[in-house]
Amino acid sequence: MFISFEGIDGSGKSTQLSMLRDVLEAEGREVVTIREPGATLLSESIREILLSNKQTITSTAELLLFSSARTQLVEMIIEPALREGKVILCDRYVDSTTAYQGYGRQLNMEDVRSCNNIATRGVMPHVTFFIDVAYEQAQQRMQFTPGSAEPDRMERSGRDFFERVRQGYVEIARMDPKRFVVIDGHRQREEIHEEIVALLANVS
Repeated sequence: MFISFEGIDGSGKSTQLSMLRDVLEAEGREVVTIREPGATLLSESIREILLSNKQTITSTAELLLFSSARTQLVEMIIEPALREGKVILCDRYVDSTTAYQGYGRQLNMEDVRSCNNIATRGVMPHVTFFIDVAYEQAQQRMQFTPGSAEPDRMERSGRDFFERVRQGYVEIARMDPKRFVVIDGHRQREEIHEEIVALLANVS
């Protein structure tokens, strides 16, 4: 099974992914945990470029870099893991590109879809959990996370950008209700976790 977690920066999706991983591993499931962009040597190198505050990257170049990292991830990790019957938990996937570069950067949506189709090779999550939180709360969470670093290049994109991204996620969920599960992320993380585990039991 392939499960992805989506949401704006600071939504708590990474925390929920880690909590679900612990549950699945305790059940004896073999779990592969990955993040986007990342998980392969090339993809991690691209991640450094994309998030560096030293870089000035055009919106189209950003789209192509994310797509390059993704296709490497799909071919080298996701497809082999699926063939081996492993559970894949992915911190962001193709919906992030639609939300961030399509809605957030306001790139041509057909171009975004074309890049997504090439990068994913048709490999899509069985279920996607969208942890939905307001921009203000997401910002507060990032500010008060112990040991948190300075905001990266993407995190510095500003309120208007992240409002468009959040609305993008809402629209994606509306268009793909069978795969997308919208989770109210304003609650305590344990309550959110319990809901995700219960929902996943029905999907499984």
